[in-house]
Amino acid sequence: MPDEPDAPDFEVPVGLFQDLEDLKAQVARLSAQVQELSDGTDAADGGIPADDESAAGDEGGGGEEEEEAQFPPFILLLDSPQYDDELRALIEWVEGVLVPGYLAEPSADARWCHLWFEHSVAIARLHACWLAWQELTDPATCGYTGPSAWHRDHLDPCLRELRHSSGPFAGCTKGEHQIGHRMPGIVPSAWRQIAED
Repeated sequence: MPDEPDAPDFEVPVGLFQDLEDLKAQVARLSAQVQELSDGTDAADGGIPADDESAAGDEGGGGEEEEEAQFPPFILLLDSPQYDDELRALIEWVEGVLVPGYLAEPSADARWCHLWFEHSVAIARLHACWLAWQELTDPATCGYTGPSAWHRDHLDPCLRELRHSSGPFAGCTKGEHQIGHRMPGIVPSAWRQIAED
């Protein structure tokens, strides 16, 4: 039996192990996606997965509804009562996670409105940030770097835009709420002339 070679004498950086774990998670996720695509889709049947085809026959298109429920649409595209349910869940996340964890005391340079849910721009931006948070805080879909990407790519730009002195809360001061300050002014005269013709 030949002698085993000596192990190399060097230290492996801790970050290398974290990178390897991230890569393993990504490979596992991609392998699962490839498996799903190769198992379920048959080009001869028009690209409908076999499971979805049987579900569509049994439930009258239930597969499409299931897919919609899995991926919530952008809040501004919803009608009541779905809009109300989504807004309620968004308020719970903003008030339970975002406000206590990320917002400092409002100031002239970093505004915040306690009635933020009455500002449509704030609803849109915060909902988009929340959707990204749901995806990027799940290690199964994004590994361990998701939260870092969420902070850099979603939270920081969102808060910068919302809390800017010219953002949607520009007219709101501590304890005072003003919603009408962001409404557009008079229609330009060129548009009025076209409408009159």
